[in-house]
Amino acid sequence: MEFDPQNPPQVSDTNQNMIICINCGAKLTFAPGSLSLKCEYCGALNEIKIDETAKAEAIKENDYMTALENLSDDQIEEVHTVKCNCCGAETTFDNNVVSSKCDFCGSPIAVTQGSTAKMIKPKAILPFVVQQRQGHDEFIKWIKGLWFAPGDLKKMANEQKISGIYLPYWTYDANTITDYTGRRGEDYYTQETYTDSQGQTKTKDVKHTNWYRAQGRVRNSFDDIFVVGSKSLPYKYLDNLEPWNLKDLVPYDEKFLTGFKTETYSIDLKAGFQDAQKKMQDTIDESIRKDIGGDHQEITTKSIQYNDITYKHILLPVWMSTYRFSGKAYRFIINGQSGKVTGERPYSALKIIAFIATIVAIITALVLILR
Repeated sequence: MEFDPQNPPQVSDTNQNMIICINCGAKLTFAPGSLSLKCEYCGALNEIKIDETAKAEAIKENDYMTALENLSDDQIEEVHTVKCNCCGAETTFDNNVVSSKCDFCGSPIAVTQGSTAKMIKPKAILPFVVQQRQGHDEFIKWIKGLWFAPGDLKKMANEQKISGIYLPYWTYDANTITDYTGRRGEDYYTQETYTDSQGQTKTKDVKHTNWYRAQGRVRNSFDDIFVVGSKSLPYKYLDNLEPWNLKDLVPYDEKFLTGFKTETYSIDLKAGFQDAQKKMQDTIDESIRKDIGGDHQEITTKSIQYNDITYKHILLPVWMSTYRFSGKAYRFIINGQSGKVTGERPYSALKIIAFIATIVAIITALVLILR
Protein backbone atom coordinates (compact mmCIF):
# COMPACT_ATOMS: atom_id res chain seq x y z
CA MET A 1 0.00 0.00 0.00
CA GLU A 2 1.43 3.38 -0.98
CA PHE A 3 1.43 6.03 1.72
CA ASP A 4 -0.43 9.27 0.97
CA PRO A 5 0.85 12.11 3.26
CA GLN A 6 -2.29 14.15 2.49
CA ASN A 7 -4.52 11.34 3.73
CA PRO A 8 -2.65 9.41 6.43
CA PRO A 9 -4.18 6.17 7.68
CA GLN A 10 -5.79 6.05 11.11
CA VAL A 11 -4.38 3.78 13.79
CA SER A 12 -6.51 0.76 14.54
CA ASP A 13 -7.98 0.29 18.01
CA THR A 14 -5.39 -2.02 19.58
CA ASN A 15 -3.52 -2.07 22.86
CA GLN A 16 -0.12 -0.41 23.15
CA ASN A 17 1.88 -3.58 22.52
CA MET A 18 0.04 -4.24 19.25
CA ILE A 19 0.10 -0.75 17.69
CA ILE A 20 1.47 -1.34 14.19
CA CYS A 21 1.74 0.64 10.98
CA ILE A 22 -1.17 0.12 8.62
CA ASN A 23 1.21 0.83 5.73
CA CYS A 24 3.91 -1.77 6.44
CA GLY A 25 3.08 -3.50 9.74
CA ALA A 26 6.09 -2.19 11.70
CA LYS A 27 5.89 -0.95 15.28
CA LEU A 28 4.89 2.71 15.69
CA THR A 29 6.15 5.53 17.92
CA PHE A 30 4.25 8.70 18.78
CA ALA A 31 5.55 11.75 16.89
CA PRO A 32 5.73 14.80 19.23
CA GLY A 33 4.13 17.93 17.81
CA SER A 34 1.48 15.98 15.92
CA LEU A 35 -1.49 13.72 16.53
CA SER A 36 0.14 10.88 14.68
CA LEU A 37 2.26 7.80 15.19
CA LYS A 38 5.39 7.65 13.06
CA CYS A 39 6.63 4.43 11.51
CA GLU A 40 10.39 4.15 12.01
CA TYR A 41 10.60 1.70 9.09
CA CYS A 42 8.71 3.39 6.24
CA GLY A 43 8.26 6.90 7.69
CA ALA A 44 4.47 6.84 7.35
CA LEU A 45 2.42 8.99 9.72
CA ASN A 46 -0.52 7.05 11.13
CA GLU A 47 -3.10 9.53 12.36
CA ILE A 48 -4.68 9.13 15.81
CA LYS A 49 -8.33 9.93 15.46
CA ILE A 50 -9.71 12.22 18.20
CA ASP A 51 -13.43 11.94 18.79
CA GLU A 52 -14.82 15.32 19.91
CA THR A 53 -17.49 13.70 22.06
CA ALA A 54 -14.84 11.59 23.80
CA LYS A 55 -12.67 14.71 24.23
CA ALA A 56 -15.49 16.59 25.95
CA GLU A 57 -16.00 13.62 28.27
CA ALA A 58 -12.26 13.33 28.99
CA ILE A 59 -11.89 16.91 30.25
CA LYS A 60 -15.09 16.81 32.28
CA GLU A 61 -14.62 17.13 36.03
CA ASN A 62 -15.30 14.08 38.23
CA ASP A 63 -17.08 14.24 41.57
CA TYR A 64 -14.51 13.83 44.33
CA MET A 65 -16.74 12.42 47.08
CA THR A 66 -18.29 9.86 44.74
CA ALA A 67 -14.82 8.67 43.71
CA LEU A 68 -13.76 8.22 47.34
CA GLU A 69 -16.83 6.10 48.08
CA ASN A 70 -17.14 4.06 44.91
CA LEU A 71 -15.32 3.89 41.59
CA SER A 72 -16.84 2.07 38.63
CA ASP A 73 -14.89 -0.66 36.85
CA ASP A 74 -14.31 1.51 33.78
CA GLN A 75 -12.47 4.06 35.97
CA ILE A 76 -9.92 1.48 37.16
CA GLU A 77 -7.07 -0.14 35.26
CA GLU A 78 -4.52 -2.79 36.15
CA VAL A 79 -1.00 -1.45 35.68
CA HIS A 80 2.31 -3.34 35.61
CA THR A 81 4.98 -1.15 37.16
CA VAL A 82 8.64 -1.35 38.10
CA LYS A 83 9.71 0.34 41.34
CA CYS A 84 13.15 1.84 41.83
CA ASN A 85 14.63 0.65 45.12
CA CYS A 86 16.66 3.85 45.48
CA CYS A 87 14.16 6.69 44.93
CA GLY A 88 10.82 4.84 44.92
CA ALA A 89 9.68 5.98 41.47
CA GLU A 90 7.26 3.56 39.79
CA THR A 91 7.23 3.53 36.00
CA THR A 92 6.00 1.34 33.17
CA PHE A 93 8.32 -0.43 30.69
CA ASP A 94 7.79 -2.18 27.39
CA ASN A 95 7.36 -5.96 27.68
CA ASN A 96 10.62 -6.69 25.87
CA VAL A 97 12.76 -4.64 28.32
CA VAL A 98 14.42 -6.75 31.05
CA SER A 99 16.70 -4.13 32.61
CA SER A 100 17.11 -0.39 32.47
CA LYS A 101 18.02 2.55 34.65
CA CYS A 102 15.76 4.82 36.67
CA ASP A 103 15.14 8.10 34.87
CA PHE A 104 14.63 9.87 38.19
CA CYS A 105 17.86 8.94 39.97
CA GLY A 106 19.96 7.00 37.44
CA SER A 107 20.06 3.78 39.48
CA PRO A 108 19.88 0.40 37.69
CA ILE A 109 16.50 -1.35 37.67
CA ALA A 110 15.69 -5.01 37.15
CA VAL A 111 12.35 -5.12 35.33
CA THR A 112 11.74 -8.66 36.64
CA GLN A 113 11.03 -7.05 40.03
CA GLY A 114 7.85 -5.44 38.73
CA SER A 115 4.40 -5.63 40.30
CA THR A 116 0.78 -5.16 39.29
CA ALA A 117 -1.61 -2.71 40.93
CA LYS A 118 -5.11 -1.37 40.35
CA MET A 119 -5.06 2.37 39.75
CA ILE A 120 -7.48 5.12 38.76
CA LYS A 121 -7.25 5.34 35.00
CA PRO A 122 -6.18 8.73 33.54
CA LYS A 123 -9.04 10.30 31.59
CA ALA A 124 -6.93 12.73 29.61
CA ILE A 125 -3.39 13.17 28.38
CA LEU A 126 -1.38 16.16 27.16
CA PRO A 127 0.66 14.85 24.19
CA PHE A 128 4.32 15.75 23.68
CA VAL A 129 4.95 18.79 21.49
CA VAL A 130 8.70 19.22 22.05
CA GLN A 131 10.70 16.65 20.12
CA GLN A 132 13.61 14.71 21.64
CA ARG A 133 16.21 16.56 19.55
CA GLN A 134 14.78 19.90 20.67
CA GLY A 135 14.82 18.76 24.28
CA HIS A 136 18.45 17.67 24.06
CA ASP A 137 19.39 21.01 22.49
CA GLU A 138 17.67 22.82 25.38
CA PHE A 139 19.61 20.66 27.83
CA ILE A 140 22.94 21.61 26.21
CA LYS A 141 21.94 25.28 26.06
CA TRP A 142 21.00 25.21 29.75
CA ILE A 143 24.30 23.57 30.74
CA LYS A 144 26.30 26.13 28.71
CA GLY A 145 24.47 28.99 30.43
CA LEU A 146 25.35 27.88 33.96
CA TRP A 147 27.76 30.06 35.91
CA PHE A 148 30.56 28.32 37.81
CA ALA A 149 29.79 24.97 36.18
CA PRO A 150 32.63 22.38 36.11
CA GLY A 151 34.44 22.34 32.77
CA ASP A 152 33.75 18.65 32.10
CA LEU A 153 30.00 19.22 32.50
CA LYS A 154 29.55 20.65 28.99
CA LYS A 155 31.32 17.68 27.43
CA MET A 156 29.12 15.32 29.41
CA ALA A 157 25.99 17.15 28.24
CA ASN A 158 26.71 16.38 24.59
CA GLU A 159 26.78 12.66 25.35
CA GLN A 160 23.79 12.64 27.71
CA LYS A 161 20.50 11.08 26.61
CA ILE A 162 17.09 12.35 27.63
CA SER A 163 13.95 10.28 28.16
CA GLY A 164 10.32 11.16 27.55
CA ILE A 165 8.08 10.44 30.53
CA TYR A 166 4.43 11.11 31.27
CA LEU A 167 3.98 12.24 34.88
CA PRO A 168 0.71 11.64 36.78
CA TYR A 169 -1.15 14.75 37.89
CA TRP A 170 -4.37 15.50 39.73
CA THR A 171 -6.27 18.74 39.20
CA TYR A 172 -8.86 19.88 41.72
CA ASP A 173 -11.72 22.37 41.67
CA ALA A 174 -13.52 23.52 44.82
CA ASN A 175 -15.66 26.26 46.30
CA THR A 176 -14.70 27.22 49.85
CA ILE A 177 -16.50 29.02 52.67
CA THR A 178 -14.21 30.19 55.47
CA ASP A 179 -15.31 31.54 58.85
CA TYR A 180 -12.54 33.39 60.61
CA THR A 181 -11.65 35.42 63.68
CA GLY A 182 -8.77 37.82 63.96
CA ARG A 183 -7.71 41.40 64.63
CA ARG A 184 -7.64 44.57 62.55
CA GLY A 185 -4.91 47.10 63.23
CA GLU A 186 -5.48 50.80 62.45
CA ASP A 187 -2.54 53.19 62.57
CA TYR A 188 -2.61 56.70 64.01
CA TYR A 189 0.15 59.24 64.68
CA THR A 190 1.02 61.58 67.56
CA GLN A 191 3.65 64.29 67.75
CA GLU A 192 6.37 64.00 70.32
CA THR A 193 9.11 66.44 71.21
CA TYR A 194 12.73 65.50 71.70
CA THR A 195 16.11 67.15 72.08
CA ASP A 196 18.65 66.44 69.36
CA SER A 197 22.43 66.13 69.74
CA GLN A 198 22.81 69.88 69.28
CA GLY A 199 20.52 70.61 72.22
CA GLN A 200 17.67 71.83 70.01
CA THR A 201 14.05 70.89 70.72
CA LYS A 202 12.32 69.21 67.78
CA THR A 203 9.12 67.26 67.07
CA LYS A 204 8.52 64.00 65.27
CA ASP A 205 5.55 61.87 64.24
CA VAL A 206 5.27 58.60 66.14
CA LYS A 207 3.12 55.77 64.78
CA HIS A 208 0.75 53.83 67.04
CA THR A 209 -1.70 51.07 66.25
CA ASN A 210 -5.14 50.43 67.70
CA TRP A 211 -6.25 46.82 67.48
CA TYR A 212 -9.87 45.69 67.12
CA ARG A 213 -11.46 42.26 67.05
CA ALA A 214 -12.58 41.04 63.65
CA GLN A 215 -14.60 38.13 62.42
CA GLY A 216 -16.36 37.25 59.21
CA ARG A 217 -16.85 34.85 56.32
CA VAL A 218 -15.14 34.75 52.92
CA ARG A 219 -15.81 32.66 49.82
CA ASN A 220 -13.31 31.47 47.23
CA SER A 221 -13.53 29.45 44.01
CA PHE A 222 -10.60 27.35 42.82
CA ASP A 223 -10.14 25.93 39.33
CA ASP A 224 -7.53 23.36 38.26
CA ILE A 225 -5.22 23.34 41.27
CA PHE A 226 -2.29 21.22 40.03
CA VAL A 227 -0.96 18.45 42.26
CA VAL A 228 1.67 16.05 40.98
CA GLY A 229 0.83 12.47 41.91
CA SER A 230 4.49 11.56 42.40
CA LYS A 231 7.17 11.90 45.07
CA SER A 232 10.00 11.17 42.65
CA LEU A 233 10.91 14.80 41.88
CA PRO A 234 11.08 17.87 44.15
CA TYR A 235 7.91 19.96 43.94
CA LYS A 236 9.90 23.16 43.46
CA TYR A 237 11.17 21.92 40.09
CA LEU A 238 7.79 20.65 38.93
CA ASP A 239 6.11 23.92 39.96
CA ASN A 240 8.67 25.73 37.81
CA LEU A 241 7.39 23.83 34.76
CA GLU A 242 4.01 25.54 34.94
CA PRO A 243 1.93 26.77 33.23
CA TRP A 244 0.36 23.89 31.31
CA ASN A 245 -2.22 24.60 28.64
CA LEU A 246 -5.01 22.16 29.46
CA LYS A 247 -6.99 23.22 26.39
CA ASP A 248 -4.78 20.78 24.46
CA LEU A 249 -5.81 17.78 26.55
CA VAL A 250 -7.02 14.79 24.54
CA PRO A 251 -8.74 11.58 25.69
CA TYR A 252 -6.38 9.08 27.29
CA ASP A 253 -5.17 6.68 24.62
CA GLU A 254 -2.25 4.24 24.87
CA LYS A 255 -1.22 5.23 21.34
CA PHE A 256 0.19 8.48 22.75
CA LEU A 257 2.37 6.46 25.14
CA THR A 258 4.29 4.54 22.49
CA GLY A 259 7.99 5.35 22.71
CA PHE A 260 7.61 6.87 26.18
CA LYS A 261 7.52 5.75 29.79
CA THR A 262 4.71 6.52 32.20
CA GLU A 263 5.06 7.02 35.93
CA THR A 264 2.14 5.78 38.01
CA TYR A 265 0.89 7.89 40.89
CA SER A 266 2.17 7.28 44.42
CA ILE A 267 0.04 10.09 45.86
CA ASP A 268 -3.56 8.91 45.67
CA LEU A 269 -6.73 10.93 45.11
CA LYS A 270 -7.31 11.73 48.80
CA ALA A 271 -3.70 12.60 49.58
CA GLY A 272 -3.59 14.73 46.43
CA PHE A 273 -6.53 16.81 47.64
CA GLN A 274 -4.73 17.39 50.94
CA ASP A 275 -1.83 18.86 48.94
CA ALA A 276 -4.33 20.95 46.95
CA GLN A 277 -5.76 22.33 50.20
CA LYS A 278 -2.29 23.53 51.18
CA LYS A 279 -2.01 25.34 47.84
CA MET A 280 -5.37 27.04 48.48
CA GLN A 281 -4.29 28.46 51.85
CA ASP A 282 -2.49 31.56 50.58
CA THR A 283 -5.47 32.63 48.46
CA ILE A 284 -7.88 32.07 51.35
CA ASP A 285 -5.63 34.02 53.76
CA GLU A 286 -5.40 36.87 51.26
CA SER A 287 -9.20 37.02 51.06
CA ILE A 288 -9.44 37.07 54.85
CA ARG A 289 -6.92 39.90 55.17
CA LYS A 290 -8.77 41.89 52.55
CA ASP A 291 -12.04 41.31 54.41
CA ILE A 292 -10.54 42.37 57.74
CA GLY A 293 -9.24 45.60 56.22
CA GLY A 294 -7.32 48.24 58.15
CA ASP A 295 -3.58 48.76 58.06
CA HIS A 296 -2.63 45.45 59.64
CA GLN A 297 -4.36 42.09 59.90
CA GLU A 298 -3.95 39.10 62.16
CA ILE A 299 -5.74 35.81 61.54
CA THR A 300 -6.47 33.99 64.79
CA THR A 301 -8.71 31.11 63.70
CA LYS A 302 -10.27 29.88 60.47
CA SER A 303 -12.69 27.09 59.67
CA ILE A 304 -12.83 26.08 56.00
CA GLN A 305 -15.66 24.21 54.28
CA TYR A 306 -14.77 22.61 50.94
CA ASN A 307 -17.79 22.25 48.64
CA ASP A 308 -18.40 21.08 45.07
CA ILE A 309 -15.04 19.28 44.96
CA THR A 310 -14.17 17.80 41.58
CA TYR A 311 -11.02 16.33 40.10
CA LYS A 312 -9.29 15.12 36.94
CA HIS A 313 -6.53 12.53 36.65
CA ILE A 314 -4.27 13.43 33.73
CA LEU A 315 -0.82 12.67 32.34
CA LEU A 316 1.57 15.51 31.50
CA PRO A 317 4.71 15.19 29.33
CA VAL A 318 8.29 15.89 30.40
CA TRP A 319 11.70 15.23 28.89
CA MET A 320 14.13 14.35 31.62
CA SER A 321 17.75 13.46 32.12
CA THR A 322 19.42 12.23 35.28
CA TYR A 323 23.13 12.80 34.99
CA ARG A 324 25.84 11.93 37.48
CA PHE A 325 28.72 14.23 38.19
CA SER A 326 31.40 13.53 40.80
CA GLY A 327 29.29 10.67 42.14
CA LYS A 328 26.13 12.74 42.70
CA ALA A 329 22.89 12.59 40.68
CA TYR A 330 21.37 15.74 39.18
CA ARG A 331 18.03 16.06 37.37
CA PHE A 332 17.18 18.17 34.35
CA ILE A 333 13.50 18.51 33.36
CA ILE A 334 11.74 20.05 30.33
CA ASN A 335 8.05 20.81 29.97
CA GLY A 336 7.22 18.56 26.99
CA GLN A 337 4.50 20.95 25.84
CA SER A 338 6.13 24.39 26.15
CA GLY A 339 9.88 23.60 26.35
CA LYS A 340 10.28 25.40 29.69
CA VAL A 341 13.43 24.23 31.50
CA THR A 342 14.30 23.60 35.13
CA GLY A 343 16.78 21.41 36.96
CA GLU A 344 19.64 20.80 39.38
CA ARG A 345 23.28 21.61 38.73
CA PRO A 346 26.75 21.12 40.22
CA TYR A 347 29.17 23.95 41.02
CA SER A 348 32.92 24.17 40.53
CA ALA A 349 34.55 25.16 43.82
CA LEU A 350 37.73 26.18 41.97
CA LYS A 351 35.81 28.58 39.67
CA ILE A 352 33.99 30.14 42.63
CA ILE A 353 37.25 30.63 44.55
CA ALA A 354 38.90 32.10 41.46
CA PHE A 355 35.96 34.48 40.95
CA ILE A 356 36.07 35.66 44.58
CA ALA A 357 39.83 36.13 44.37
CA THR A 358 39.41 38.21 41.22
CA ILE A 359 36.78 40.44 42.88
CA VAL A 360 39.00 40.92 45.94
CA ALA A 361 41.95 41.82 43.69
CA ILE A 362 39.86 44.39 41.79
CA ILE A 363 38.59 45.99 45.01
CA THR A 364 42.12 46.09 46.44
CA ALA A 365 43.42 47.72 43.29
CA LEU A 366 40.66 50.36 43.33
CA VAL A 367 41.37 51.16 47.00
CA LEU A 368 45.06 51.66 46.23
CA ILE A 369 44.30 53.87 43.22
CA LEU A 370 41.83 56.06 45.12
CA ARG A 371 44.12 56.66 48.11
